[in-house]
Order: sequence, then C-alpha cells, then structure tokens
Amino acid sequence: MESTGQILVVDDDPDIRKLVGSFLEKNGYQVALAADGRGLNRDLTRVDLVILDLILPGEDGLILCRNLRARSNVPVIILSSKGEEMDRIIGLEMGADDYVAKPFHPRELLARVKSVLRRTRTPTGGDRPSDPEDALFRFSGWKLDGLSRDLVAPDGEVVPLTGSEHALLKIFLNHPNRVLSRDQLLDLSHGGETDHFDRTIDMQVSRLRKRLRDDPRSPHLIKTVRSAGYVFCARVEKVQGEKN
Repeated sequence: MESTGQILVVDDDPDIRKLVGSFLEKNGYQVALAADGRGLNRDLTRVDLVILDLILPGEDGLILCRNLRARSNVPVIILSSKGEEMDRIIGLEMGADDYVAKPFHPRELLARVKSVLRRTRTPTGGDRPSDPEDALFRFSGWKLDGLSRDLVAPDGEVVPLTGSEHALLKIFLNHPNRVLSRDQLLDLSHGGETDHFDRTIDMQVSRLRKRLRDDPRSPHLIKTVRSAGYVFCARVEKVQGEKN
C-alpha cells in the first residue's frame, strides 16, 4: 500500500502506542512512536501530523503542544483521557488542530487523522492541476498564497499559520462580508463532522485574529455577529495564477 503520510505518535502507554501505530500502518501511513516529549525534539520537516497524549511522565502535554506550535506548523491531534469541554478548549487554545478523548475507537481516530490532513496538507508536485482555491488573496494590505499558505502582513512580515488557521482564513476569504454561523464554519472547516462544538470555532477565530493583529476587543477584520456567527469585513481581491 502506498504511504499516505508520516505520523508521529507520542504516548506513554505502550499498548496505545502499539494499537494506534499498527492501525495507522495498516491504513497506509508511516508511523514513528515515542513514549515522551523527547520524541518531539526530532526533525519534524518530514512529519505530516503529530498525535500527542496530554498526560506524559514528568511533562505537560499542553505545554509541549504550545512549544511545538511555536516552532512548527505541523498539525497536532491531542489524545487524552481528559474529555471535559474545558480541556478540549484549552487544547485548541494551545494550538491543537483536533482533540480525541480516551477511550476511543481506532476508526474514529483514523477519521480525525484523514480530516486534519485533508484540510491542512499543502499539495505538492509540478503536475498538479490548477485549482481556483490556490489563488493569491489580497485584503486590507495582507496577502495569502492559497497554495503555499504564506500569509504576508502589510509590513512584509511572513506570518506562520497552522493548517487549521489557514483553512479557516480561506473560508472567510472565499465568503467575505457574509455572516457565517458557527455551524456553517464547522461544516466547511471540518468536513461535516458532528462531534465538534461551537467553542472549537470560537477558539480558532481567536487564534486567527491574533495572527491578523486584529484587536479582539474591537476587531476590524473578523467581527462577531451576536447570536449569528462571524463576518469577515474586508474587500477581498482574488487573483488566479499571480504570486507576487
């Protein structure tokens, strides 16, 4: 079976490591296993996704997630026995792309892996057909390359985006000046998965506002519409085939 990506599984439970690793390999993924946070110190340039346990010996998985996010945009799925909504919210705040609570069915985790990779992976290859979603977007002095995921601020600084942040920003850029409900944003960004919750979108919007330097107390780009959702308040120029 052709490999569909490299996944790093970090969990101190050897049975879970073996279960997750074997199941993912059977479904075409290359898998590396680690029992603690030291496994995150490896070169992540060839890793497509990290599955990270929240409770590790002597280490806080949330802090590890935050530190990982500070140096890499590799997508992260948190895997934890802490299944309370607040734990999920904190995980998203720390930069996770998804959160799976233990106990879980391997097929559920596989579905999450496919979903995260589908919305975060940057396609490569010179023979890739042109896609209108790979246009260059311009708005309020900012530029986003829909293919490379490069977000350039008005002052020229390249602002890193996680896969989830990039996917959410593209949704807003493709639907400017239109109120989008949380359900619509969940459906568009998570492929119709039903077990996510409104606060997932709230946390992702909060993170995206920080990237866009949008004051959360008085945002001018992503505004909250009370009891309705969010609206992206900017004129968006979409140019196909131009990258400068």
